[in-house]
Amino acid sequence: MATLISAYQLSKSFASKTLFQNISFAIESSEHIGLIGPNGAGKSTLLSLIAKTQQTDTGKISFANNLVLGYLKQKPELKQDESIYDSLMNATTDIYDADNMQLAFELISKMELDKFPEGIEKKVGTLSGGWQKKVALACELMKKPNLLLLDEPTNHLDLESIIWLEEFLQKTNDIALLIVTHDRRFLQNTCKIIFDLDPQLPNGLLRTDGPYSAHLESKMMLLDGQKRLEDKRRNTMTREKEWLARGPQARLTKQKARIERAYDIIDEVKDLEQKNAKRNLDMDFGGTAKSPKRLLEAIKITKAYSGQVLYKDFSVMIRPGHRYGLIGPNGAGKSTLLKTLIGKIQPDTGTAFVNEDIEISYFEQGKDQIDLKQTVLKAVCPEGDYVHFQGKPVFHRSYLSRFYFKPQQMDMPAGQLSGGELSRLILAKLMLKQSHVLILDEPTNDLDVETLEALSECLSEFQGAVILVSHDRYFMDQNCDVIWAFDAVTKNIITFADTNQWEDWYRQNKKQIKAAEVAETKAVAKSNSQRSGLSFKEKNEFEKIEGVIAEEEAKLAQLQHELLLPDTQSNYTKLSQLTKEISDAENKVERLFARWDELTQKNNSAK
Repeated sequence: MATLISAYQLSKSFASKTLFQNISFAIESSEHIGLIGPNGAGKSTLLSLIAKTQQTDTGKISFANNLVLGYLKQKPELKQDESIYDSLMNATTDIYDADNMQLAFELISKMELDKFPEGIEKKVGTLSGGWQKKVALACELMKKPNLLLLDEPTNHLDLESIIWLEEFLQKTNDIALLIVTHDRRFLQNTCKIIFDLDPQLPNGLLRTDGPYSAHLESKMMLLDGQKRLEDKRRNTMTREKEWLARGPQARLTKQKARIERAYDIIDEVKDLEQKNAKRNLDMDFGGTAKSPKRLLEAIKITKAYSGQVLYKDFSVMIRPGHRYGLIGPNGAGKSTLLKTLIGKIQPDTGTAFVNEDIEISYFEQGKDQIDLKQTVLKAVCPEGDYVHFQGKPVFHRSYLSRFYFKPQQMDMPAGQLSGGELSRLILAKLMLKQSHVLILDEPTNDLDVETLEALSECLSEFQGAVILVSHDRYFMDQNCDVIWAFDAVTKNIITFADTNQWEDWYRQNKKQIKAAEVAETKAVAKSNSQRSGLSFKEKNEFEKIEGVIAEEEAKLAQLQHELLLPDTQSNYTKLSQLTKEISDAENKVERLFARWDELTQKNNSAK
């Protein structure tokens, strides 16, 4: 395998904070690498260094001469007024090149970007976040990269889209991947190498060959060894400190080298203590002294929106200790169902009961419950210097420190926090309220593994009921006893034991679900004014395609002429090369004629 990227002794800091220091690594062609680490370790920054959008403080990155880079950012940067097709073609260097056109249509077909009533002419700005991420991925693939960087590609995608992305990346064997993600199941299914960027590690970065599960074992063994080394060095340090404390007279009897070595050991122990220090998020949703047996109940509830049924005839009794997970594609009605269950929205038919003696805490997906202009302190403590946590006053700064907020962060506007920090702030605010029911709508977006583990432990100790919406299958299976899933065909909500059982059902019913989606798309298209003939983009292509065909036929004729020359016939190497070029040229002309025929038929149908 060829080396695409070679990094040596990289360091990067922002203001007074060191993200990483003296890390080294290499990326080979076709490697599928998962880049993990705690929030603030510098994962996204490292991607930007590779993408040359930032510069290192020290160290060097060497790039292969043939490197072609694709970079899918957390928030896609797309022109909202462009069509899907234009977005893909504008990512290339030649929008009229036949190969680029063919690749665009291949990607559109693979990613089902033509499933909308408007087809590939649909404006990007009218797409959901998940579909925009698909378009952004297609734009990066239009660059024909041999290294693709993906920064949190599963964030804000529904599970169906994540499964599609998993399968797509598993089949992408000719492109090296470097993926930043906290989704442990996705990581396990797509990456065969792990880069762990963690300041706790001896060299700051650990490479493990093998899946994520094997990496966890390797990292645990390494950190255990590092802790044993700290204990050993501390014993040595204690002896050396005792020797140093004997005074100048005792020191004169020893070599100067030992004094220097003693101070080196003291510094080494301090460094090991810092690396081995475990941060424990102090999360606790608490509980209520008394809780009714029946918290929420739905009896055959049905809800429709704009004439489309979201779900129908759903019934459930929710009691303390129940744990439910909710799965469904974006726009299926998950948030609507949650709000119906807690009485914020009334069902069209059926009955939704909410016990009047209970308290409900709701983590909303949009994170709108935080005023981004307020300081972090004011967000949890609008008045005074103390919050009331489980009936006791706690100094507001001490309370926030439990959630890893540093003193300088507490006085900054909440809008300056990262996505993960904002999620932690919302959780900190929710935990000030003692509740019987927790509604968590996508709480896992942007949270690192350490925070996810702390949240899981906290939920396991919560005595009330939990209803969870998340795309993180590992987190769902950790915290849910029952999975509810929307059935796109019947509009019923089906019950599963875990996400693995749902995945088996989803794959078996994928064709049926897709057929239902296609039927719905056709129905919408039929209800709108029927479009016929060529789009503006297709007209432009149709006007130029005959000229493109003529150019390609001229190139083919020239190659065929060279093939017949005596010099070519006597040169085996040149003969072999020309034969291949002629075959490629013939295929290209054939594809262009097929496209010309398709456009001609479409143009004639409008007349």
